[in-house]
Amino acid sequence: MVIIPLDALSTDALRGVVEAFVLREGTDYGHQEHSLDAKCRAVERQLHDGRAEIVFDPVTGTTDIRVIMG
Repeated sequence: MVIIPLDALSTDALRGVVEAFVLREGTDYGHQEHSLDAKCRAVERQLHDGRAEIVFDPVTGTTDIRVIMG
């Protein structure tokens, strides 16, 4: 896995990665419904706060977001 720095992505590319992540089946945000924009903002906060990171898998050619366990 290769960690992708946030500043290596354009604003649109970052939004695309985040939207793809939050739209996946099985993403759980609790019992309350949240808008796509609210979910994206929450993930972007985690990325900017260093609680999550964007990774690229060169074997599969896929990009993902993973939570950093403290």
